[in-house]
Amino acid sequence: MLFAITLHEVAHGLAARHFGDRTAEMLGRLSLNPLRHIDPVGTIFVPALLLVLGGPLFGWAKPVPISVRAMRNPRRSMIWVALAGPAANVAMALAWCAVLAGVARLDGSLTLVGWLALMAQAGIVINVVLALFNLFPIPPLDGGRVLVGLLPPRASAAVEKLEPIGLLIVLGLTAIGVFGWILSPAYRLIGHLIGALIGSST
Repeated sequence: MLFAITLHEVAHGLAARHFGDRTAEMLGRLSLNPLRHIDPVGTIFVPALLLVLGGPLFGWAKPVPISVRAMRNPRRSMIWVALAGPAANVAMALAWCAVLAGVARLDGSLTLVGWLALMAQAGIVINVVLALFNLFPIPPLDGGRVLVGLLPPRASAAVEKLEPIGLLIVLGLTAIGVFGWILSPAYRLIGHLIGALIGSST
């Protein structure tokens, strides 16, 4: 989880810097130190609450500061900046797939191999779910920012007005099981993928 949320936020900052905004860099947020990205509510309280309630586990880190006005072609640039976070999670999921495939072929200590395999499986699940969750078209999620960048100005402004209550909408949809229902095919696909990676070594 720490790898997933840290690299997710750093990817946003790196993409923003690429398009001309160095705000995150100047404030020291292009760091791989997880402590710089922890949000007390999104990284600790919400995941712990969902864990207790038995809901789908998700959370968020402290967003990297971005100055849209500093970017070249702000509307189009923000689409790529928003997509950079989920793209980083997909890349990490693929890396964990490679780790799991390699670990499944090891003949070392069963304890160590089992621990590495469980860590790789967790890395795959967390990163895939985090990427998909963030792509839901609800601001302030990344998918919402992509939608704002793609819509005509008037419709874009209407969607942006949802941002102050966006997290409440997300929590409400989670409480009634909407996200669990939508993400269930992804969970099944991940299960098949992990099974194939482990079985490929036998």
